[in-house]
Amino acid sequence: QLGRMFVMAARSMGYAVVVLDPDADCPAAQWADQHIQASYDDTAALDRLAQQCAAITTEFENVPARSLEYLARLRPVRPSAIVLAITQDRIREKKFLKSHGFVTAPYAVVEQRLALAEALQQVATPALMKSSRSGYDGKGQRWINSLAEAEKAFDDLGGQPCVLEAGVMIQTEISVLLVRAVDGQVVAYPPGENIHREGILDVSIVPARISSELTERATQIAIRIAENLAYCGVMAVEFFIAKNGELLVNEIAPRPHNSGHYTVDACATSQFEQQVRALCGLPPGDARLLSPAVMVNLLGDLWRAEQAPPWERALSHAHAKLHLYGKHVARPGRKMGHYTVLGESVESSFSQAMAIQNALKMHAELTR
Repeated sequence: QLGRMFVMAARSMGYAVVVLDPDADCPAAQWADQHIQASYDDTAALDRLAQQCAAITTEFENVPARSLEYLARLRPVRPSAIVLAITQDRIREKKFLKSHGFVTAPYAVVEQRLALAEALQQVATPALMKSSRSGYDGKGQRWINSLAEAEKAFDDLGGQPCVLEAGVMIQTEISVLLVRAVDGQVVAYPPGENIHREGILDVSIVPARISSELTERATQIAIRIAENLAYCGVMAVEFFIAKNGELLVNEIAPRPHNSGHYTVDACATSQFEQQVRALCGLPPGDARLLSPAVMVNLLGDLWRAEQAPPWERALSHAHAKLHLYGKHVARPGRKMGHYTVLGESVESSFSQAMAIQNALKMHAELTR
């Protein structure tokens, strides 16, 4: 869906877009000028992509970094393969953050099962074990409270290298979305406040209900991270605000972010237009928030027997904007779309957004 919304923005700006994706029904291809259906490491497909495109970007961080290295010999690739190599591996990402002085939750690297006992001496329980690669939306993660649970979690995650991260008493989760241009110019959006359910983003509230001091500090940290990565493109930095007020960097997303979908409806320039601008060497657009906004994800749990929810429950609200991603199969936990509610205040937007969510959930329960 991130690729789909990027393609829509690019097409509206007059650009032609070629999508490379192994899925015949990928949402981005529905709007693209051409779809190269191939794996991300198919050299012949990468050659075709480079021949037809002036510049290349990605919509998620699990594209093999080697594929981007290959493409970068032929065309500009933004963000770079080096950035993806860091951010697609939690161990490398944690080490990068630590080496540049950015504060994270306490953690230990676990590369083999025998290292678990030592890691648990460094990290207090409850702790969260995260696979080093390919985790998203709560996947590849297990909470543990003992060595036995850690060993089982390590085995369940495939025995691959992991990060063992101390559980933090969290006050709020926020994300800072920014765009950094080829010349280093940076524009940041106001931090969003994020509410997760079962590891998946449920609701984003913008602007976040935090102090101006925390807003400024989180924004400056995100900008410094982008500068240290020599980043070019749209990036989100996720933060924990601990109960003691400490600001901890959680993860870096080297792409448009789910929490930034509100920008399509509520900002002068959407995060997807910003991605097009950065890729094409243009300066960032105006990132002003034109209206407080609340974005709510729509998961496959709301569908019943492949029947879509009654969208009139959302669209009967004049300030609600519905976005569906063109996915043909609804599964529990799968992101099928989102809606954004605009309003004069965060409180009014949130109240209306929750009323819509409750109505959709109630319909799903009644038709179960």
